Amino acid sequence: MTQTDDFVLDVTRIRDQVRQKMDEGPVTETFGHDPQKVIKVLNDVIATEVVCWLRYTRHAISAKGIDRAQVSEEFTEHAKEELNHALRAAERVSQLGGDPDFDPAKLVQRSHTDYQAPADTDLRALLEANLWAERIVISTYQEIIRWLGEGDPTTRRLMESILEEEEEHADDLTDLLGV
Repeated sequence: MTQTDDFVLDVTRIRDQVRQKMDEGPVTETFGHDPQKVIKVLNDVIATEVVCWLRYTRHAISAKGIDRAQVSEEFTEHAKEELNHALRAAERVSQLGGDPDFDPAKLVQRSHTDYQAPADTDLRALLEANLWAERIVISTYQEIIRWLGEGDPTTRRLMESILEEEEEHADDLTDLLGV
């Protein structure tokens, strides 16, 4: 028997499968992961992003020093993007049939980073705290993306998009630190 490169799609089979599980929304038989596991991972991403939003917001307000305006503006921009990341992840959780978890009592426990509010409001200490957090997020999101693989391309693309902005944040912070 000769194998070909032809793409063959059994539309009748797919239609029958989809009709049987209409209540599952966008999660079809071809979804390559357990949706509950993806939801749990995304809820941890939400927690991480909210904690980052809180940290950047606090640092933008408390920053002191000669370059305060420039650094505070950068922190404010990053904070807005972190909140947007959380909302995008929450929307995906909802699409997958889950409930986004914004429980304040559990955010820090589920977050990949911690909430640092250095007593020293020195700009360098704040920049380093945020760069440390961004580097953790970059590494953990890369692992999530590898885990998702081809099993959930929509969530993978979402995470890749968020990762791209996290890498930009780390680059911005590195520039401000002069390293």
